[in-house]
Amino acid sequence: MNLHGKIAFISGGSRGIGAATALMLAQQGAKVIVNYVQQEDSAQAIVDRIRNAGGKAELARADVRDPEQVKSVVDPILETLGNIDILVSNANMSFVMKPLIEMQWEEFAQKLNDEMKATFTLTQAILPAMIAQKYGRIIYISSSAADVATPYMAAHGSAKAALNTFAKYVALENAPYGVTANVVSPGLVQTDASRYTPDAVKQHIAAMTPLQRVAMPDDVSGAIAFLASEESRFLTGTSTKVNGGLIMV
Repeated sequence: MNLHGKIAFISGGSRGIGAATALMLAQQGAKVIVNYVQQEDSAQAIVDRIRNAGGKAELARADVRDPEQVKSVVDPILETLGNIDILVSNANMSFVMKPLIEMQWEEFAQKLNDEMKATFTLTQAILPAMIAQKYGRIIYISSSAADVATPYMAAHGSAKAALNTFAKYVALENAPYGVTANVVSPGLVQTDASRYTPDAVKQHIAAMTPLQRVAMPDDVSGAIAFLASEESRFLTGTSTKVNGGLIMV
């Protein structure tokens, strides 16, 4: 895979899957824009690693739920670099973990709204330039919880299911312009976001997984890099399950 000359914007690029993706796309030759909100030190560390390895990277601080903040970082990128060729929509949105019967509508709606507003806002901000150049790769990061009901994950799974459907519409509407949109749907991944998952649960999932372990961020970033590449040119509207062959998903 060769991404030389491509510009990649990665939301939530400071940690976990986003950070691993930033490093991998930079290794393939892309100039990477590492988006973050609060984790500036972590984001800067990723940028430094890329630059120290001879790659190109920049920071972009913006809450991707906020159209004005997104515009404030996307517009200068388009003005100075000409385009954004690759969008990896990965920003993690917090959610309440409890049974549905105990959940308030406001708690449930918060995750739905945050997930879809971030996705919608980023997509609308970056799509016009992709359409204008008749080329783009959009990769949305979902979750296995969208496909399989998981205890206490109703808000998260429902929001990611909405994301999966949204991606299909983006794929359908923009295919005539050379823009593809695909979903990568990981199972449990060892990241900061999953640090509260009990070890017993991780061990149970690993035991049920044919590859006999829980995923690491690098396991997921490879699939993302493929979908960002020219080799994926005839794939759009797809959902790739990166779960080690977990049968229940």
